[in-house]
Amino acid sequence: MTTTTLNHVKPTIHTSNALRFGVGVAFSLMSTALLVLAFPPYNVWPLAFFAFVPAFIAEYHFLPRRWSGLGSAISVGGWLAIFLTAAFGGGKYVWIFLGIAMLVGLFGILSLPAIRKFHERTAFRWFILQGALDYAGLEMIRSFVPPINTHAFMAQTMYSQPWMVLPISIFSIYGLTFVLMLVNFALAQGALIVLDNKWHLDERPDMDKRSVVRWMTTAAVVFALWVGVGLITLAGAPKDAPTIRVAAVQHGFAQAGHLDTPESQTQRLQILSEQTRLAAGQGARLVLWPELGLGFDPQVEHTAEIKALAAETNAYILIGYGVGRDASKWRNEAVMLTPSGEFLAVYGKTHATSPTEPPIITSGAFPVYDTTLGPLATLICNDINYTDVSRTLTRNGARLITMPALEATSVAGWEQRSQIVLRAVENRVAFVKADTAGIGMIVDPYGRIVAQKNSTEPYALVADVPLGTGDTLYSKSLGDWMGWVGLAGLVVFNVAINKKQKGVSK
Repeated sequence: MTTTTLNHVKPTIHTSNALRFGVGVAFSLMSTALLVLAFPPYNVWPLAFFAFVPAFIAEYHFLPRRWSGLGSAISVGGWLAIFLTAAFGGGKYVWIFLGIAMLVGLFGILSLPAIRKFHERTAFRWFILQGALDYAGLEMIRSFVPPINTHAFMAQTMYSQPWMVLPISIFSIYGLTFVLMLVNFALAQGALIVLDNKWHLDERPDMDKRSVVRWMTTAAVVFALWVGVGLITLAGAPKDAPTIRVAAVQHGFAQAGHLDTPESQTQRLQILSEQTRLAAGQGARLVLWPELGLGFDPQVEHTAEIKALAAETNAYILIGYGVGRDASKWRNEAVMLTPSGEFLAVYGKTHATSPTEPPIITSGAFPVYDTTLGPLATLICNDINYTDVSRTLTRNGARLITMPALEATSVAGWEQRSQIVLRAVENRVAFVKADTAGIGMIVDPYGRIVAQKNSTEPYALVADVPLGTGDTLYSKSLGDWMGWVGLAGLVVFNVAINKKQKGVSK
C-alpha cells in the first residue's frame, strides 16, 4: 500500500468548530434513523444501501479530524442501543446491551481519527475496500460475543428480497455485508468528492480521482454480479418440487411452560391438541409446538394422551418443553413423536439465551429424524442466531428444520424472521417456526416466506413446503469464509494504518 503524494492542496474554508460539530452530529443522527428503519421490525430494505452515507460524510468531512469518531459513535452506537434494547427489553440486563453500544461508540471515537488520517495521506485510494472489509470483519468478531452473536447484521435488512439473499449460499452473510458496505462506501466517496470541491474544511491533498473512479466502478460491478447470481439462482428454483404439508401451532401463553402453574399445563396441552387436530384436518403431516410450550417431559407425563393425539392425527409432532428449575439440571428440549407413538431422539438447545438462561445439560447432539416425510431435524430459538447449528444439522442430512421459539411479541421475534430466511438460504433447507404467542413462519429452501402469522391468540399456521437439498457450497465446504476474509482485511489495514502513523510521528 504505497502513499500517493499529491502537490495540489486546496485552500481551507474556515468554519467554526461549533457549526461543524452541529452539522456532523445531525448527519450522524440521520444515519441512526436510517439504520433503525432499515432493520426489523420496519425493514425498509432499500435504506440499507445508503444508511451509513450521512455518517461517513460526518466522519470524513464535517467533523474535525480529532473528533471524527463521533460520527460512528452516534450512528452505529445509537442504532445498536435502540435495536438491542428493543429486541431484549429494558429489564435488569439492559445495561449489558447499552454497554455493548457504548463500547462500539468508544471504539469509533478512538479508532476513526487514525483511519481518517490514513485515508487522507493515501488520497482515499483504499477508502472503499478498507471500509467494506472492516465492517465484514467487525461482524465476524461480533459473532463470537454470546449476547449479540449475529443480531443486527447487515444481511438481515435483505431477508425479504431473495434476489439479494440467495448468493449467501456461496459467499455467506458476511459476503452480503461486504457488498452492502461496498455500495455505502462508494456512494459516500462520491459525495465526499462533491463536498470537497465546494467546502474544503481541512487542509489535505485532493482525492486520487482515478483511483476513486476505479473503486466506484469495481463496487458497481461486484454489486451487479451479486444480483446476477441471485437472479439466476432464483430462476433455477424448481417450479414443481414435491411438497409436504406442515403446521406451526401456538397456544397463546407468553410465559415459559416450566415457570407457569401446574394448572396451566393441562390448559396448554388441551389448546395445543386442539390446534394440532385443526392442522391435521387441513392435511398437515408435521406439526410443530413452541419452545417450552410444556413444563413437563412428554415421555414422562401425559405420555399416553400425547401418543393418542399423534395416532389420531397421523402426524409427526415436534414437542418443545422445559424441565427443571435448578440451573444444574436445566433441560430446554424438543422431541419428535411419530404417528406410531415412538419418541425419537431428544434435541437439547445448543446456544442458551444469555444472560438469562443457564446452560442446557443435554446440548451437544444434533439428531436428524429419518421419517416417511423425509429427513427432519430441529433447533431451538436462540440457535437460529448462530450459523453453526443449522449447518451441522444440514451436513447430518436434514432437509427441513423446525424451530420452536419463545419470543412472544418482542422485536427479537420480528428479527427471527430474517434469521430463519438466512439460515434456509445458506443451507438450502426448509424451515418451520412456531412461537409461544407471536410469529409463526414457514420458509422454503430459497428463502421465500410461504406463510406467516403474528398473533397472541392460539392458531395453526398450515402450508405446503418443499424439502431442501442441502447442497450449497456454504453448507458443504465454505462456511463463513467471507467473514474470515473480512477479519483478515481488518487486521492487514490496521497494521498498515499503525505503520503509517509511526512513520509520520518519526
